[in-house]
Amino acid sequence: MEKKDLQPAGVFRYFEEICQVPRPSKKEGKIIAYLQAFGEKHQLETHTDEAGNVLMRKPATPGMEQCKTVALQAHVDMVCEKNNDVQHDFLADPIQTEIDGEWMKAKGTTLGADNGIGVAAALAILADDAIEHGPLECLFTVDEETGLTGAFALKEGFMKADILLNLDSEDEGELFIGCAGGVDSVGEFTYKEVDVPEGYFYAKVQVKGLKGGHSGSDINLGRANANKLLNRFLTQAFRRHDLYLCEIDGGNLRNAIPREAYAVIALPEADKHAIRTELNVFAAEAEAEYAVVEPDMQFVLESETPRGKAIDKETTWHVLQALYALPHGVQAMSQDIPGLVETSTNLASVKMKPGCIVRIETSQRSSIASAKEDIATTVRTVLDMAGAAVSHSDGYPGWKPNPHSQILEIATESYRRLFDTEAKVKAIHAGLECGLFLDKYPSLDMISFGPTLQGVHSPDERMNIPSVARFWQHLLDILKHIPQK
Repeated sequence: MEKKDLQPAGVFRYFEEICQVPRPSKKEGKIIAYLQAFGEKHQLETHTDEAGNVLMRKPATPGMEQCKTVALQAHVDMVCEKNNDVQHDFLADPIQTEIDGEWMKAKGTTLGADNGIGVAAALAILADDAIEHGPLECLFTVDEETGLTGAFALKEGFMKADILLNLDSEDEGELFIGCAGGVDSVGEFTYKEVDVPEGYFYAKVQVKGLKGGHSGSDINLGRANANKLLNRFLTQAFRRHDLYLCEIDGGNLRNAIPREAYAVIALPEADKHAIRTELNVFAAEAEAEYAVVEPDMQFVLESETPRGKAIDKETTWHVLQALYALPHGVQAMSQDIPGLVETSTNLASVKMKPGCIVRIETSQRSSIASAKEDIATTVRTVLDMAGAAVSHSDGYPGWKPNPHSQILEIATESYRRLFDTEAKVKAIHAGLECGLFLDKYPSLDMISFGPTLQGVHSPDERMNIPSVARFWQHLLDILKHIPQK
């Protein structure tokens, strides 16, 4: 299949255009300028708020002026992850897309279909005057991936819509009517730099080849956490050897399960053969534990240039203990919706920061507010006991399902008529902006849907091409059947 043959042509054309525009979270200036230029070119009423959210309005097609106003909503930022062996500057370089059978993916980086395909679908509708719809708004929000700051900053009255179609879901044929709320918890350890004794061997220990994935939608798959695995080995080695921790780094984003982690350690020259043997034994055990879900797991130990300085032993031990004790993964399943994760936590990243600080970032999610608070308190308690300075983000609310939603009825009937099968109605453990929209617009009637994406938030991200056509057909049919005010 050639790119020029992809259908729907308009959607894929705009998606390819978007892939040329760098758009990391919190650095969306170029995509905002692109959207503003699009609005001007197509003579659309276009507004940009202080946060950078862009809203475009298009009048109803003839005969549909009395329909309720619909907002199509997507976020413009993307998760920027790449494989370590790939050279890519997310602030300057375009995403290089390629076709692999029925899938589109990127060359060694995230694809950005989350949520670029939603943006592309909205633009394709705005650009095509032959598509039937009532009064239409398209809301493009910023910084969904690292803080939902665009949705948080949305002012009352910016939109006029009665109905909102969130185009940020990842399973075609599934309609989402609820999502989890979340909060981030961070612990910072302040350490002293100490000298490593003479005659010590330096090594870099790496965990890589893990699948990673989205900390909401993939947390129930039992995938390995690179931070947890690395720490298991380091804790074992710290107990056995006079080990100094010179550097530690694992994971990147609060909403991505860590795929890779490494540490630079120093230990007596006499122990260098033992540490290699111990890593081989540990690797065999870990590979056996995760043989099904992590077939490409790798552990590597390489000689490293001497560093001379390390984290003091007491702080090292406190960091290792905290990483060991911090929970990761599913904490509870929903009692209302079979198969839905209710509460989880992600041990997202470990970084060394200027000022002699080791920073541990975690993210908690739950569809129940009190349970979200409880798991965040559990994380805080572990970090407190280990001696870290702890902080929490403001968090974001969940979206309580409304099974009697009018737009849900329209969407389910449309899917049944188009495809002679029932759409699945679900809630999602991942966070969506919908809960924040309800805070500002309590009467909004909402659903979330989209084409099929896999491996989001990782360089394995891919988009199923036939599902984009079905999603598009479904979206256009919903717009044709919006009720009158």
